[in-house]
Amino acid sequence: MSKPQRYVVGIDLGTTNSALAYTPLDAESPTIEVLPISQLTAPGACEERSLLPSFLYFLNAEERSSPAFSMPWENAPTTTVGEFARRRAVEVPHRVVSSAKSWLCVDSVERESPILPWGAEATEEKLSPVAVAAKYLGHLRQAWEQRFPSAPLAEQDVVLGVPASFDPVARELTVRAAALAGLDRVTLIEEPQAAFYSWLASQANSWSDHLAPGDVILVCDVGGGTTDFTLIEVREDDRGRLALERLAVGDHILLGGDNMDLALAYAVRNRLEKEGHRLDAWQFRSLVLACRDAKESLLSDTRRSAVPLSILGRGRRLIAATLRTEVDRKLVEELLTEGFFPFCEREAGPAETIPISLTESGLPYAADPAITRHLAGFLWRARTTEGDPLALPSLVLFHGGALRAEVLRQRLLSVLRSWSRCTDRPRPLPNSDFSHAVARGAAYYGFVRARGGLRIRGGVARAYYLGIVAAMPAVPGVAPPLKAFCIVPRGLEEGSEVELPGHEFALQVGREVEFRFFQSTIRTDPAGALIEEVGPEFQELPPLRTCLNTWEGTGQRVPVHLRAKVNELGTLELCFVHQQSGSHWKLEFDLRIPTQNRNTTSS
Repeated sequence: MSKPQRYVVGIDLGTTNSALAYTPLDAESPTIEVLPISQLTAPGACEERSLLPSFLYFLNAEERSSPAFSMPWENAPTTTVGEFARRRAVEVPHRVVSSAKSWLCVDSVERESPILPWGAEATEEKLSPVAVAAKYLGHLRQAWEQRFPSAPLAEQDVVLGVPASFDPVARELTVRAAALAGLDRVTLIEEPQAAFYSWLASQANSWSDHLAPGDVILVCDVGGGTTDFTLIEVREDDRGRLALERLAVGDHILLGGDNMDLALAYAVRNRLEKEGHRLDAWQFRSLVLACRDAKESLLSDTRRSAVPLSILGRGRRLIAATLRTEVDRKLVEELLTEGFFPFCEREAGPAETIPISLTESGLPYAADPAITRHLAGFLWRARTTEGDPLALPSLVLFHGGALRAEVLRQRLLSVLRSWSRCTDRPRPLPNSDFSHAVARGAAYYGFVRARGGLRIRGGVARAYYLGIVAAMPAVPGVAPPLKAFCIVPRGLEEGSEVELPGHEFALQVGREVEFRFFQSTIRTDPAGALIEEVGPEFQELPPLRTCLNTWEGTGQRVPVHLRAKVNELGTLELCFVHQQSGSHWKLEFDLRIPTQNRNTTSS
């Protein structure tokens, strides 16, 4: 009996849309296909689409009792995801969850508690961000197994994309969501890297025609809800072959196509108000979605000069009250280029505003809508020497649904070239897939990881530090200075272990203590470096409070050195090794709950 076919499966768990791609593992070369995903598009209508909109709708009581709202693999569902859920967001937004992925990296909320839809009444049904992500992944699993019933997804090599800016906590929560969906073994890949792997796959054996040693590639990913930047350098290895190394990743910026849709809706609403028409909140939500469709239609079809819009009225005379207007190409192109991709100085950064004392709780949206200013700030932080004003790229790979528009890509190129003061640098890498590249690239990465091939080196995107209190005599009103000890250098490969025997510290055992941790996306300190001052380039992580067990004869303060490890999920493990006996205390981080004990072991 022949063994069942094995696949490498790449999944893009997107903020706005999700996708799945795959390739047979035993093929001579990867042949990557996108899975058509069955989903509810209307009551009683189940269709296949290449994208699964990342929206979840809580069915009402009547819908739950009707077979018209069930997928082939389920009976009496309470929720549905995909295209129908996206459409219901206009009519009943309090019953629809969107942008669940963005909540995975918000540390001001309990991400495993039922908080979504955010802002809905307490009496409404809710799910946690982790549970919602699990719903999307579960739907993808069911769609896969409907197509390949003899190859359960949990038995395949699954590679799941996450934003490069996701911290270890958000990565861990993503893995937990996968486990809830029945996928207990997944490999994570950063989305900009996946997009670049997709480009490599599309070039077959000709990718080296576009790259040369010394090239620096900017992967610019502007999606529906987020913006991500990554720099990759092309180098030559000791055998004279091209090699790739990730240099830097940007922050998690909640800014993208959704902001553009909202900007267009405000412009259209202002025009309608000047004509004497006022829209209520329900009509405005409908207008936002209509503007998104108009934007995508105009930017994808250069032959169209305008798209008509209809906004349903709210009075008794529904047809007579329907408002009609249009969105024209000039409005879209001017508003998006000048509002989101303005020319700016290369020394610029995101505009700083005076913080307002009170704001609504919610997602930490970017305050400055200018993506080009965020990009300038990223390139300034990523510079390799103090003499370089910017880490200017020589090549750029555009990715993300918002950058399908040629006019926006050309504007970004013009801005980058104004900074480099060169009319032909950076050059754009050819790319035709802005919607499925993460899923395709994740599948390709899984293939070369298993079978061999060109891989991007880079390791962890941040350096991690442990706060060390300086030893000094007590002084009234003066706290001892806090130093930063580098336990994981930026770029350390996942699965690597770092021994740090060069420094001896005194560890408090037998009572509750607090450990303070910091991270930096900028600093390039080696493991074991002791930084005398914790400056603004450090970001503090939630503290870890625990009680390390003691045993007879060790005392309360013991001499130790440190050993650190980054596991395959990108999370940290830290060991304190007793200098004389070799016994150790191991901390397994669970940074989701900063005020409670974490798991600790001692031996």
